[in-house]
Amino acid sequence: MRLRLPERISGSLPAGSIAVHCVLDNEEVGSGTKQGAASTFLKDTLMRINSSLGFSEDNYLMALASSFMVSADNAHSVHPNYKDKADPTNRPYLNHGIVIKYNANQKYTTDAVSAAIFKSICERAKVPCQVFTNRSDMAGGSTLGNISNTQVALNTVDIGLPQLAMHSPYETGGVRDTFYLVTAATTFFSSALQAKKDGVYRLI
Repeated sequence: MRLRLPERISGSLPAGSIAVHCVLDNEEVGSGTKQGAASTFLKDTLMRINSSLGFSEDNYLMALASSFMVSADNAHSVHPNYKDKADPTNRPYLNHGIVIKYNANQKYTTDAVSAAIFKSICERAKVPCQVFTNRSDMAGGSTLGNISNTQVALNTVDIGLPQLAMHSPYETGGVRDTFYLVTAATTFFSSALQAKKDGVYRLI
């Protein structure tokens, strides 16, 4: 994620952002542990960073409002043996790019704003992206981004690399997609997101 810092009134520190890489534990047992996505671990860490820089709680909340998080996991690709399981319109394929994941029941965090921001990152990185959504008559899982947003609410996009047979002993992915994600992540962490007061976001 990119935590956007507020301007210091004193002007002694220029405005900028801090890159944060968060890896949370216990996803497969529900994320409800003290170090899981549903805990206050990420929130507490960010608040301590904010406090150590001399900012107030109000500054912290404003920083969150203009920050951005990428929740990165994997994504279901169309499986050649189970094509009927895939949504008829949004069908990711191996080696066709990073997948932006949507869920009408909000199990994924992606919305119009976060998707547009991530597409801009992909355009800057010159990597392709594609779309995944569950079939409307089939339930899907959730992500750590969705869970952690209950403690740290900020613009978040859920993405993943397309793969076959998620959670099976043999998961199959594409080598090109791995390269695409490394390139997009490098672009993301070397950029900053500027949030304007009129609701316009700009990648700088």
